[in-house]
Amino acid sequence: MAGYSESRARVRIWQSQGENNMAMIDHPVPYEYGGKQYEGRIVYDDSVSGKRPAIYMQPDWLGVCSHTVEMAVDAGQSDYVVLLVDMYGKDYGGMKKTNEELGRVARGNRANIEFILGCGAAAGESLTAEAEKMGLIDTSKIGAVGYCMGGGYLTEQIRDGAPYKGSVFIHVTLPMTVAPNRPSDISGRVLTIHGTDDVVTPVPQVDAFQAEMTANGVDWQTMMFGGAPHGFCVRDANDQLQRFDQKLCDQTYRLMRDFFDETL
Repeated sequence: MAGYSESRARVRIWQSQGENNMAMIDHPVPYEYGGKQYEGRIVYDDSVSGKRPAIYMQPDWLGVCSHTVEMAVDAGQSDYVVLLVDMYGKDYGGMKKTNEELGRVARGNRANIEFILGCGAAAGESLTAEAEKMGLIDTSKIGAVGYCMGGGYLTEQIRDGAPYKGSVFIHVTLPMTVAPNRPSDISGRVLTIHGTDDVVTPVPQVDAFQAEMTANGVDWQTMMFGGAPHGFCVRDANDQLQRFDQKLCDQTYRLMRDFFDETL
């Protein structure tokens, strides 16, 4: 895939190389929550006509940036329109940040369930309305995917009844609720894809999430990759906590697509 360039209308365009000739569009969508400005993205293949299923995407702690937009391209390809959510504020993704700063901001968000639900809903409403206005999506077919800390945010949204037919969690961070007294109202199917050697989210945390879903009658499934660390779908990951793995990432997206094909 070639890198993206920015047009005068601030719509970024990818032109893929090889057999699949995709023209990937990155369309910015501004919205406001709590007096703060945010900017999500609609990522889709402009060479495809007609309405497609949508995937509401909660990215990792980097927020909306070239890295997570490229992850949206990988996830959506020509089959889905990806609604990429901003939970950190406009231009946050482009700022230089240390891991300590990233962790502080992300953990602060994760501890604030009112913010997660409010900002997440504002993003979903704005992105869905814009994609529908553009004639891109079938609003009866919307799933969700969450990566790392974004997966933690998404767990709270589906517990609160977010109406996604299916949700996929890829190396989720902090899946257990910060509001244990709130009832769980997960209505859609759930697929969790994780690594047995994930030190950010050890397997017992995933086990507890599964037990919660079982207790609430959720249709769930989990794929555990033996020996896999955190971040196997994060292309730039290569440190003590996380490591990219092309083979596992490709397998993850095949599993995700099969799941959404069955569910949406």
